[in-house]
Amino acid sequence: MTKVRKIAASDEADWRRLWKAYLDFYQVELPEAHTAKLFQGLIKGEPFFAFVAEKEGAVIGFVHGLPHPSSWSDTGYCYLEDLYVDKDVRGSGAGRALINAVYEEAKSRGLSRVYWHTNEGNQTARKLYDKVATLSDFVQYRMD
Repeated sequence: MTKVRKIAASDEADWRRLWKAYLDFYQVELPEAHTAKLFQGLIKGEPFFAFVAEKEGAVIGFVHGLPHPSSWSDTGYCYLEDLYVDKDVRGSGAGRALINAVYEEAKSRGLSRVYWHTNEGNQTARKLYDKVATLSDFVQYRMD
């Protein structure tokens, strides 16, 4: 059975292992200073909040949520920015449990929407997302 809980300082090594795998999946490298700062922010719960999933005592996944104001809502939204489950346990319900934890946290904060995006070709994740949420018509544009 998968257990989801708020991230703790003692999760740093497991989170870093999973974070590296997540970045590798998206073929991204970030400076160590960024990763260290991000983890400290996750522990403090500002501006992000984070949960980890455990199975048989081992951390197998994480999710990061970013609450923010919205010009379209008096209560604000929550951006589910990062979600990762160890590839060896995908399909076990951990991803769904982590998403549900974000929904519950957003609800407890009075936020009116949880949203996220993924790579169009990420079919494994999209199979789950299609079951738990509605695919938006919006297209993302970027200026780096």
